[in-house]
Amino acid sequence: MDGESGTVLERCLTLAKLLGEVPERDEPKLEVLCAAALEELRRRLRPGVTEEDCGDAFPLAGAFLALANLEDGGGVERFSAGDLTIQTGGSAAVQWRRQAKTALEPWLVDENFAFRGVWG
Repeated sequence: MDGESGTVLERCLTLAKLLGEVPERDEPKLEVLCAAALEELRRRLRPGVTEEDCGDAFPLAGAFLALANLEDGGGVERFSAGDLTIQTGGSAAVQWRRQAKTALEPWLVDENFAFRGVWG
C-alpha cells in the first residue's frame, strides 16, 4: 500500500472495513475510532520513530485497534462488587488488540520491561 494514494486515516478505514466486515450503519463510528486509534499509536511510538518509518504496519495496526474498540464498545459488560469482578470486551476485541500490538511491536515503546535489583 505504500505506493497507493490516500491519507493514513483513509488507508486505516479501508483496512478496517475489509478486515472487520463492518455494517454500513457503523462506518461513521469506525472513522472516528480509526482517527483515535492512529493518534493513540502515534503517542506509543518510540522517540524518534515516525508513522512513515512503520510503513504499511501503521494503518494496519490502527485498523486492528479501531476494530477492537468497535467490538467492545469501550464499555464494561459486567461489574460485581463482592470479590470484585470487572469484565470488558469480548475475545474478538482482545484478538484485534493483540494483532495491533504485533503489527507495530518493532516501533513501539517497550511497556513490558521491568528492572529488578538484586541485593548481593
